[in-house]
Amino acid sequence: MAVPKSKVSKQRRNKRRSSVWKLDTPSVTTCPKCGAFRLPHRMCTNCMSYNGHEFGKAEATAEAK
Repeated sequence: MAVPKSKVSKQRRNKRRSSVWKLDTPSVTTCPKCGAFRLPHRMCTNCMSYNGHEFGKAEATAEAK
């Protein structure tokens, strides 16, 4: 049966439980086609393109009538 050899100090225990080691927010890149901000390796929601390919029509935003 596994038994700890020595007591784990409060500092060591709290270091393990802290959230300092967690990852930061993901970086943001710009779309090469339209220049909008997007997550890396994701489709641009503004122009609906990824890696030079179109994946649908972008919704018109306040077009001139």
